[in-house]
Amino acid sequence: MINLTIPKMACGGCAKSITKTVLDIDANAQVETDPTTKKVLITSHIDESIFRTALSTAGYPADPK
Repeated sequence: MINLTIPKMACGGCAKSITKTVLDIDANAQVETDPTTKKVLITSHIDESIFRTALSTAGYPADPK
């Protein structure tokens, strides 16, 4: 499981964009988003760095670990 904090996730629209970005990489991934806490949980076999890069490119960079 990948646990990320996305400071720029402010609303449900942001959460949908983040979910779409993750699912574009792994259509079988499970994604949970919470705009209130700015947390994203991803269950996938794909490496975390791939998701971090894609989310950053989409305008939603994750906080560094």
